Amino acid sequence: MPNKSIPSHYLKIKKEFPDFIQDIENLGETCKNAGPLDAKTAHLIQLAAAVATKSEGAAHSHTRQLLQAGANPEEIKHAVILLASTIGFPAVMAGLSWVNDILEAK
Repeated sequence: MPNKSIPSHYLKIKKEFPDFIQDIENLGETCKNAGPLDAKTAHLIQLAAAVATKSEGAAHSHTRQLLQAGANPEEIKHAVILLASTIGFPAVMAGLSWVNDILEAK
């Protein structure tokens, strides 16, 4: 039975291109293990990057992973709000809507 927290599109691509996805997953693990940051901090940074680069799917993914890492909704939203002076209000509002997609679905 597929993991319901993983988007069906990702699972489809993983089935079609297993070596590619495995390499991408290995890269993510290598990056996480390259330094002292804990999982929650790393995902807060990755969420901020996802919002800044307008990657809705990555924002959804990192929000899910943040919840699994023990972050609360206030911490997750604060990470996005902190971007306002850097990426602007409209981009922050888009990022908050992506975060809320996941928070409101749980």
